Order: sequence, then structure tokens, then C-alpha cells
Amino acid sequence: MACAFCPENPLAWTGLLTIQYALTFVYMGIKVSQARKRFGIKYPQLYANKGDCKEEKDVMAYNCVQRGHQNTVEDASTFLPLFAFATFINPAIAAAFAEVYCIGRVLYFTGYCSGDPKGRMRGAIQYVGKIGLLGMCIYGVASLW
Repeated sequence: MACAFCPENPLAWTGLLTIQYALTFVYMGIKVSQARKRFGIKYPQLYANKGDCKEEKDVMAYNCVQRGHQNTVEDASTFLPLFAFATFINPAIAAAFAEVYCIGRVLYFTGYCSGDPKGRMRGAIQYVGKIGLLGMCIYGVASLW
């Protein structure tokens, strides 16, 4: 019996995860914009400094939101090529690892947004996805020899 929700082409999963990853960035960007407005941080200033907010605790709160987003932007430079190459090896497994990674990034971001930088550790599961993709890429390259 075929799965009613499963696409015939496994590349559909990678397309779906690519869209999900893009939407993750949109979500984080919206949260940073909301934090800018809430704490009065004007563009192009990236991070808040002491005296930029009404209360000192708000400096940390804003910077945590900004840093959670910025770290995701920085991490994209390794995730995206791993995901792209792993897709050639096995699209369905690559998509599964990418899903774990995306969930981990959202947990990382929401944990960071709590205002306590230690909250970001909730997203540690992202490394299961990223290391899985790395393993797929190593396997794929090794199988070419």
C-alpha cells in the first residue's frame, strides 16, 4: 500500500526542506525586526550597546534575538552545500537530516530569544542533522574512488 502523503519523486522532499529552510530565515528576520521595534534599535546598527535601550536588560534581550538570527546566517554557509551534495546521494535521507537540522535551528533560535544565551543549547539536536549530512557527503565522495 502506497503512502498517500509520500511524493513519487524523493527530490520533492529536498524541495520541501529548501522551502522550509527559507521560511525559517523569514521567521527569524521577522523576530529581529520586531525586537528592533520593541527595543528601539535603528538600522544599520547590528547590535545594541549599553545606553541604546531604556533598560540595561533589554540590551541583552535584543542582542540574543539578533545573535540567534546572525548565527543561523553564518551557519548557512556549511549547511547548504552539505545538503545540496547529500541530495545527490539519497534525497530522502538528506531531507530527513535537513529536517532534524531545521528543527534544531528553530529550537536554537527560540532558546536564544529567551534572553539567556544558554537557552540556545535546546537546539543542539541540529548537529545530528548536520553531522548526518556530512557523513553522507564523505560516503558519497569515498564511493567515487
